[in-house]
Amino acid sequence: MHRLRSTTGRETSGAGSRSHPPAGIPYASPPHPVASAWRADLASLRSLRHSTIGEALLQSVERCPDREALVFLEEGIRKTFAEFLHDVDQTAAGLLALGLQRGDRLGMWGPNIYEWLLYQFATAKAGIILVSVNPAYQVSEVEYALRKVECNAVVCPTAFKTQQYVEMLRKICPEIDSCTPGDLKSAKLPHLRSVIVTDSRHPGMFHVDDVRQAAGSEHTRLLQDLQRKLCVDDPINIQFTSGTTGMPKGATLSHHNIINNVCIFGVRMGYTWKVRICLPVPMYHCFGSVGGGMSMAVHGTSLVFPTAGYDGRANLAASESEKCTFIYGTPTMYVDMLSHYTPTKYDLSSVEGGIMAGAPCPPEVVREVISKMGIKQITLGYGTTENSPVTFCGDPLDNEERKVETVGYIMDHVEAKVVNPSTGVIVPLGKTGELMIRGHCVMLGYWNDEDKTRECISPDGWYKTGDIASLDGYSYCRIEGRIKDMIIRGGENIYPAEIEQFLHTHPKVMDAQVVGIKDQRMGEEVCACIMLNEGQECTAEEITAFCKGQIAHFKIPRYVIFVDRYPLTVSGKVQKYKLSEQAEKLLGL
Repeated sequence: MHRLRSTTGRETSGAGSRSHPPAGIPYASPPHPVASAWRADLASLRSLRHSTIGEALLQSVERCPDREALVFLEEGIRKTFAEFLHDVDQTAAGLLALGLQRGDRLGMWGPNIYEWLLYQFATAKAGIILVSVNPAYQVSEVEYALRKVECNAVVCPTAFKTQQYVEMLRKICPEIDSCTPGDLKSAKLPHLRSVIVTDSRHPGMFHVDDVRQAAGSEHTRLLQDLQRKLCVDDPINIQFTSGTTGMPKGATLSHHNIINNVCIFGVRMGYTWKVRICLPVPMYHCFGSVGGGMSMAVHGTSLVFPTAGYDGRANLAASESEKCTFIYGTPTMYVDMLSHYTPTKYDLSSVEGGIMAGAPCPPEVVREVISKMGIKQITLGYGTTENSPVTFCGDPLDNEERKVETVGYIMDHVEAKVVNPSTGVIVPLGKTGELMIRGHCVMLGYWNDEDKTRECISPDGWYKTGDIASLDGYSYCRIEGRIKDMIIRGGENIYPAEIEQFLHTHPKVMDAQVVGIKDQRMGEEVCACIMLNEGQECTAEEITAFCKGQIAHFKIPRYVIFVDRYPLTVSGKVQKYKLSEQAEKLLGL
């Protein structure tokens, strides 16, 4: 049995915690295990942080008050750290003036606008739990989410593109039109009292300016007194799972979860005060709110938001005009940016690195980002909402093999193991099984759902990711796919990610997603849903011929269909169950 020592001093079967190398010790990838353990010992001197989100922001403001913190290009908003803190304090005191109390829930429902960041930090400072609501939710979905966590207030714009937020709330709560703002009594949402609109005024609702102006000196003193009472283990954010299967669950995270996750992540990435991040990923997701918003507060980075909704061309233009040094994105976003990018159109010379995460990252896409966009220090990350979110992340200086074939190595102060899903027994290094995580990053639980919490967190604290993975002797991780996505064809276990990565090597293929299709004889058959590069034509026979002799016969797709788009969650994840349904319908099965 291989054992590596974690930074907490405990021994962990499978993999222990490792860290970014100390300053002045460059390396492309970890050397032999003895040296790796030595560097982990140095990292253990960096203790976990014991601070609230409000304290973390205040420390960054004190260090560099006049530095630019936030840029919203579409809205024309620029805020320094000092200006942002002033807005946060004013809004937090205003929320208390509205009658909200520590532990209440406030839903943030909308795209990437300034108020998203403002209320993320104002709620944290007031001890109010921010509920991140998917901006694409329709009436029944938002009603479910707000009722599930018993939201006391909601913040939203009037509308964005086709999403009519205020109108949808009126459908759920027709009582709004006749109520006094802050005194809503809804039959369907009995806990909801206040609706706050970011851009215009409506009957029965507050405007964001009302909240800013509501606080008197007594509320400012109340906010100051409250800072001494907040606990780092308090729940502070409810992040709904993306709902790719089943009903969304509310993963509940604490100050301690979020602050330490982004602190360790930023150190791994080498974040400094000069980092400017182009942030197109949605704030409602952990990738945006923790990896982005909290990086600003903890590491003093500047955040640049190109548009309220995703726009690949705008990301490239913003990275050029704002001299961004990092770009965040899901694989789908990077594929889109690659399709628009040419060196003659966009100057990305300022961009040193980037993060690709949120979904399986095909190696060919990573290689193209390096070779075509010139982002040499592109880094893959892996995590789950329930783990705050990052549990594995590469080093920007990793060699190409590790950069494209793995999701990096274990984060500091975190344990990981790979087990046989049926028996729970740890498998040997290099073998696949279910990935499990334990440490400071694991959520408090699912809000109001003890049964689901017990299903995924063991009595001794291990979180079951549901992902099939393998670990090597240096704790680098390879994700093979989801247990639920696994295709069982005639008794053979097939991991779609493996086939997808191979299909990405075809010169005509821009993106590929593999799903299982019901089959009477084999149980399931493999179906490849392929998006082609612009201007390319291809046939199913051509794809099948490309696979023969290159991958095992049982992995070669029985069905090949060509699509223009995939059904996605707002965070950019492909909804494979919907894709499978669409494929079966298209094939007439």
